[in-house]
Amino acid sequence: MRKAAILLLLLALPLHAQTTIEQLMKEHGIPAAGVGIIRDGELREIRVHGAPYDTVFNVASLAKPVVALVTLKLVSQGKWDLDEPLAKYWTDPDVTGDPRAAKLTTRHVLSHQTGFSNWRWLEESKKLTFHFDPGTKHQYSGEGFEYLRHALERKFKQPLDRLTKALLFEPLGMRDSRDEGPEPNAADDLLTTVEDYGRFAAWVMNGAELPAPLFADMIKPRAPFRPDAAMGLGWEVHTNLPGGEYALIHSGADKDVRALVMLFPKSKEGLVVLTNGDNGHQLYGKLVSASLTLGSEIMKRAN
Repeated sequence: MRKAAILLLLLALPLHAQTTIEQLMKEHGIPAAGVGIIRDGELREIRVHGAPYDTVFNVASLAKPVVALVTLKLVSQGKWDLDEPLAKYWTDPDVTGDPRAAKLTTRHVLSHQTGFSNWRWLEESKKLTFHFDPGTKHQYSGEGFEYLRHALERKFKQPLDRLTKALLFEPLGMRDSRDEGPEPNAADDLLTTVEDYGRFAAWVMNGAELPAPLFADMIKPRAPFRPDAAMGLGWEVHTNLPGGEYALIHSGADKDVRALVMLFPKSKEGLVVLTNGDNGHQLYGKLVSASLTLGSEIMKRAN
């Protein structure tokens, strides 16, 4: 669905909700916010407050689900193995002497069970360090996704952004999506629009053209981090919702960036929120509750 068609749709947020969002933006110093709403499995509505419709946002860690799907597409094509040691293609110099490097797999990376902290610069040594054996517990890590990037690039002999363009951006018509810097980052700094990311989110909700067993593997809760919530492969999976529903969620946060994607695959509803303010998360509750049937339920859990 292109811009003209989306803009003609009347399935909009209630006027009072829109007014409240604009009030919250002013109150919390959020210059711009973009909202994409998915209904019936399709991107039905796009609204951008404080900026043009086609504004490009940095979405921080919303890059991770994109990289996860690039990887799963390669798995579906028989070109990559979730459980093959990444050491076959890449070992970071910081952990060359650690036997745990030989155990590290893509499945550990996508479920945030690598044993790494979020970033090596947070370590006292400023070096990549294993804190536990891969696969034994959950710890969110951007370093894990960067580790995977190096392995993918070594095997396929091309940068990650080229793989992403060929496998996702071009097939999905994501014309305004790209990496922010000269070197791809698998964990951060994706630039995209509400329409592009909403298109990606709807595609994921509808199975991402993956074989059914592989999609089931993606949404299987495998690394719990709180009651009724665990990491799947590239996504938080929230279970035990009314009607047997589950939610796929990911958020992003950097300086001047807050972003959220939330999908309910069974009811075919979803929401993308992109903002360019440190307080952008202040919009989530209102938008989630106003836009999604189970929005209030999921926000109760967050609180």
